[in-house]
Amino acid sequence: MKILVINAPFIKDFCRCQRWPAKTRGRALRPPDWLAYATAVLEKAGEEVELLDFPALNWDKTKLRQLVREKQPQFVVLDSTTPSIYSDIECARICKEISQAKVIMVGTHSSVLPEQTLQESNGAVDVIAIGEYDYTVRDIILGWERLKDIAGICYLNNGKIIRTPPRPLIEDLDTLPFPARHHLDITKYFDAGRLYPYIDIIAGRGCPYQCTFCVWPEVMYGHKYRLRSAKNVVDEIEYCLKLFPQLKKGEFFFEDDTFTVNKERALNICEEILHRGLKIIWSANARPDIYDSGLFKRMKQAGCRELLVGFESGDQLVLDRMQKGLKIEDSVEFMKVTHESGLQVHGCFVFGMPGETRESMERTLRFAMKLNLTTIQFAGAVPYPGTEYYRYCQAQGLLKAKSWADWLQDGEQATVVDYPGLSSKEINDYVDKGLKAFYFRPSYMWKFLINTRNPQDMYRKIKGVWNFLSYLIHRR
Repeated sequence: MKILVINAPFIKDFCRCQRWPAKTRGRALRPPDWLAYATAVLEKAGEEVELLDFPALNWDKTKLRQLVREKQPQFVVLDSTTPSIYSDIECARICKEISQAKVIMVGTHSSVLPEQTLQESNGAVDVIAIGEYDYTVRDIILGWERLKDIAGICYLNNGKIIRTPPRPLIEDLDTLPFPARHHLDITKYFDAGRLYPYIDIIAGRGCPYQCTFCVWPEVMYGHKYRLRSAKNVVDEIEYCLKLFPQLKKGEFFFEDDTFTVNKERALNICEEILHRGLKIIWSANARPDIYDSGLFKRMKQAGCRELLVGFESGDQLVLDRMQKGLKIEDSVEFMKVTHESGLQVHGCFVFGMPGETRESMERTLRFAMKLNLTTIQFAGAVPYPGTEYYRYCQAQGLLKAKSWADWLQDGEQATVVDYPGLSSKEINDYVDKGLKAFYFRPSYMWKFLINTRNPQDMYRKIKGVWNFLSYLIHRR
């Protein structure tokens, strides 16, 4: 059977492959890792499948019509996000009308609201794979005549919507094939905070923490941190180096929600990298209340360059209300240990969570500026369906957005919540204030210029600056 797995077109620079899908201020574009896993599973099952990343290739819906007409697939797999859902449904309709393909939708939005998505699609979407979908998509395609026996789906049957029992999460992640990255051109992906080119490695799935705004653990991958073996992880790194030799001058990024939460496994990966003599550079997500000098120094020896850390706020009340489980003093100690270990830190902060005020945003900005971070990210809080934060905003009548189409502002990442006494405009303006305060310092710009590794790094920096300035000009 001919199968197309599609990261669908939407607006230019829209990055759907992140926790808050949007057109980011740095115009980051990330590879569709989860779709690449589903593609690999289908290939392993012997199916004829193509993974097409329309945003990376700057293709639009006209190109979608052309390709579907040429390839005439029997099945099409489409991702979904809240901001793009109406466009995603339109893409499903294009595929259905041109090739009569059976359309399977995956992703966060359709997983949370499968019945509503099927209703809104008006027949354009046949089946929704709910949550973790690597094997679900395969089972749907191979078992089309017995959908009622497939767990974790929602589908149409003679106009009636049927939802089957939930599918258990994958316990042994080592059984999954490596993502089908041979369908992708990694030079098309860019993130100014990562060396160029870069690629994601997902060494584990799930997060044991309960942050109210984070959609992936709630909707897709659960709160149990399921681990791949160190051997399996480093096998994938070696595979990627053979597939993309240019990664030797680029970077691997561990996309686990919190790579350092299991110190033993993190150390095992470091030891495996060192044992094989791999000269690579990598970064990882981390929490600021997990700091261990021995671990961090070993990570540095194994090639770790930077930790991406969710500090979120410099106000303890705001942290408590978002259920971050973090104390301000932990963040200060974390920075001390990372600096002593020689690691860089990219700090992530969010404005506009419950309890936020103008004063607390100012405290967060002052706190962020004192941490001596390498790079920084400010964002306006966005409540996505399926999260506790969304349920809170909905119950309190705080949502400014009246339609899923309102989840972005002209495509830009922005909050959609108005609090009494604190508007969404004020929150979004404070994001810009924080970014300019950090990046437009003469001391930062000097370090930015002199700490350049190679021509690829210069390209990354010049493009990053251009993207950020383009965003500011657009906002003005």
